[in-house]
Amino acid sequence: MNRTGGQDRRKSKRYPLAFPISYRVTPRNAPVLAGRGTTYDISLAGVSFTCRQPLPVGAHIEVVAQWPARGDGGRPLELKMTGFVVRSDHAGAAVRVMSHKLCAERATVLQYAASA
Repeated sequence: MNRTGGQDRRKSKRYPLAFPISYRVTPRNAPVLAGRGTTYDISLAGVSFTCRQPLPVGAHIEVVAQWPARGDGGRPLELKMTGFVVRSDHAGAAVRVMSHKLCAERATVLQYAASA
């Protein structure tokens, strides 16, 4: 079931996890949008999160989630995802994830979000 009580058609199991994220949206013919939020849930195929403004549906997005575990040497891990915005309003956004990678390095997305 989804949040509205209808049948959930997702292929990947979603996990209700709250991670801090930063994002960078590159809409066509419009300025880059960047911000921060918190995940509602996450799966192999998608992620939904809070955001302060609606994001343009169909736009390419880069999302970096701060992973709760630590990597080698105690370095923080980040889950870097790219995809497309499939739904958005003033409360949050949903993204279809096309690629993801767990890394122990700082992402450029965080630099954009810090200036937003």
